[in-house]
Amino acid sequence: MTTDTKDRLIEAATAVLKTHGYAGASARTIAKAAGANSALVFYHFGGVDQLLLAALDRSSAERMALHSATVAPIRTIEELADAATRIYRDDLAGGHVAVFCELVAAAVAKPELRGPVSERAQPWLAFVEETLERVLGGTPLARLTPPRELANAAIAFYLGVNLFTVLDTDRSRTESVFALMRRLAPRAKLLTLRLPKRRNGVRRAAD
Repeated sequence: MTTDTKDRLIEAATAVLKTHGYAGASARTIAKAAGANSALVFYHFGGVDQLLLAALDRSSAERMALHSATVAPIRTIEELADAATRIYRDDLAGGHVAVFCELVAAAVAKPELRGPVSERAQPWLAFVEETLERVLGGTPLARLTPPRELANAAIAFYLGVNLFTVLDTDRSRTESVFALMRRLAPRAKLLTLRLPKRRNGVRRAAD
């Protein structure tokens, strides 16, 4: 019963973050959505913020499993652009963007949240960097735009997209950014060709 109650509270906290934002995520609101007593929020999690972080953890775990499968077969920059578009659309439609961004926004006013939220962003930075390194590593493009810096840019864009959707209600302008990325990907293909390796001062084809 305890596990069931905790699961329901986490599910309710996720739903409340998506629909009401951090400002509306009170213990009472979450408990009502879970069909539980608000005191259980503090009993099981120690407070509302800890519960919201648990909701973020669950959301992130689900997304990491899904997106790891999405990027696993990717080998080209065109496939990378297509995958980035799918990931953005899936996360936006599922409300995952809102869950993460609401807690990031809350951390601006609550310094005590900055450390925990930052820690939870690190696996995503690593995920993006590792994917970029696998696809672009050893290419001229990787030297021009190192995967670590591109990963930072991707996370910054991800956060910004959530704010921009408030203005871009039909998502047309946001979608145009991904369309531009997909148009540019084939033109950048030459920059993703790995250079031949050198042996004894002579350049040879890569293994």
